[in-house]
Amino acid sequence: MAELCVQRRLTAILAADVVGYSRLIEADEEGTRTRLRSLHAELIDPRIAADGGRVVKTTGDGILVEFPSAVDAVRNALDIQGALRRRNADVAEETRIEFRIGINVGDVIVEGDDIHGEGVNVAARLEGLCKLGEVYVSGTVYDQVAGKLAASFEDLGEQTVKNIAKSIRIYHARVGLDTDIQPEPRIADAPALFPDQPSIAVLPFQNMSGDPDQEYFADGISEDIITALSKISELQVIARNSTFIYKGSEVKFSDVAHDLGMGYVLEGSIRAANDRMRITAQLIETGSERHVWAERYDREVSDIFALQDEITNEIVIALQVNLSEGDQARLRRRQTDNVDAWDCFVCGLRGANSSARAQYDLALELLQHAVTLDPNFAVAWVGLGRLYWQAARAHWTNTLEISFDKAIECAEKALVIDVTLPDTQAFIGIVRLFQRRFADAVTAGEKAVELGANSAETYVILAQTLNYVDRAEDALALNERAMRLFRYYPDNMLGILALSYRMLGRFEEAIAFDTERLGRNPDNMYSDFRLSALYMELGREDEARRHAAEAINKNPHCSLRQVRFSEPYRDEEYLDSIWIYCAKPACQSDPSRRTAPPPSPIRSRRRQHRPLPCR
Repeated sequence: MAELCVQRRLTAILAADVVGYSRLIEADEEGTRTRLRSLHAELIDPRIAADGGRVVKTTGDGILVEFPSAVDAVRNALDIQGALRRRNADVAEETRIEFRIGINVGDVIVEGDDIHGEGVNVAARLEGLCKLGEVYVSGTVYDQVAGKLAASFEDLGEQTVKNIAKSIRIYHARVGLDTDIQPEPRIADAPALFPDQPSIAVLPFQNMSGDPDQEYFADGISEDIITALSKISELQVIARNSTFIYKGSEVKFSDVAHDLGMGYVLEGSIRAANDRMRITAQLIETGSERHVWAERYDREVSDIFALQDEITNEIVIALQVNLSEGDQARLRRRQTDNVDAWDCFVCGLRGANSSARAQYDLALELLQHAVTLDPNFAVAWVGLGRLYWQAARAHWTNTLEISFDKAIECAEKALVIDVTLPDTQAFIGIVRLFQRRFADAVTAGEKAVELGANSAETYVILAQTLNYVDRAEDALALNERAMRLFRYYPDNMLGILALSYRMLGRFEEAIAFDTERLGRNPDNMYSDFRLSALYMELGREDEARRHAAEAINKNPHCSLRQVRFSEPYRDEEYLDSIWIYCAKPACQSDPSRRTAPPPSPIRSRRRQHRPLPCR
């Protein structure tokens, strides 16, 4: 019976180990440990997180990581090895910390946060065969990644390894498309995403206060500057989630240029104490690493908004960007002058951006306080509304209709305060979509894109809406634009891409994206629901039933009514087929769940709720 309870899953496993660790420790134990910790904090861990990896465990000289896909794992390994080579270029050979990496895709046994089994053992054996600075992958990995990465694979043949019964075909993965290792890309080789327009990446400002509680303050300044610059039509601005992967890292501008393809980088730091703050900021041209502009500011904390305006203006002048009348009007419009309200907003937004239930209550309290302190703070109303909507969709509340009504109320207030705000129009688009007011949802989404041409999120939200109204080709085009601004895109984009391919009948591609999303966020029951439907379309019933059961297991209290609320398809016959099919596993074990689902709360609300002032 115990064997029936064993949890297993198929995953991509990366095993890495420091070459010559014992020699390094013997020569300088304290220095080696310090350098290794620094490498993890500044280089390795951020890159693993950016590629959706999860560190399973670390040893003194090794690390075990799992990834949602083999492509992510190999990309990450080659990226890390390349970054280590660049970092070690100026380090004496006898003190260099260098890794060897093995990657396998296999079935693993799951015990809490740990994984083990033959899938892990193979990755470890491949790592043991590696030479210094190399990446070895198994044949199963090669089969999944060949042709999908700018990498070459040298076939090393089948080899027998310790404690593994079958021989393993091994490939040596290398950067580049030729069989020889390519030179590290020069700064001049960095891909320019927007060659005809100035482009900028705002890195997260460093918190120099020595107080971890001030992190949100530094993040808030960075985010506000990104938001301000995004209002300028002739300036391309990379999205927050792509630049924040560098948070806490020692940044090399050549890496930023290559990773993000931006022409300029803004970096800075903040030191706040009592009512005073010192902020430094500098603008660097990535191609030449030339400092275009730099300044230090010593101000009262109450001057934070005026200071953000100054920094934005300096960037505009330095980049010689021409501001249209609309740009100037948008830049002059400030969201709030209340520092305490802004403080609550940026602190609450950290929790609102998390998918963790534990962060929800605190974020809700902070954002409620922000709008109490400044009732005209439109962005805070949008943030609060999104929280209520998220709670309803994630089933964090038993009062689905009440939570959604509160989201609508917040959307209405934000719309009255500032109809020109892209965030407001985008959120109105979400609300309209979930009310099944599809034409209004598209109108609001298009208005959000018009007002926020540099906001990746506006493209994603409109793409989501277009999927549900059978305009999947248009949705894919919008996602392509969003991916250029995101660069390192969030997992919800994977779900939207999957839905586009599902609507186009390209089921295998849809499965790949939903599977990758599920790998990034294993608790997301909607990925399981969608995978169940996709496998149903392909007639693969065993896999469809497995994902349907997983979805129900992840939220046993979820009703079909709640799921109907969360998937606003216009084609409700398709909806019903998903609902019925996904309910089968639960119905077989619980006869009480065989009753037909109650009417959609959205359809009933559509009759009762007064129209919102959308147009």
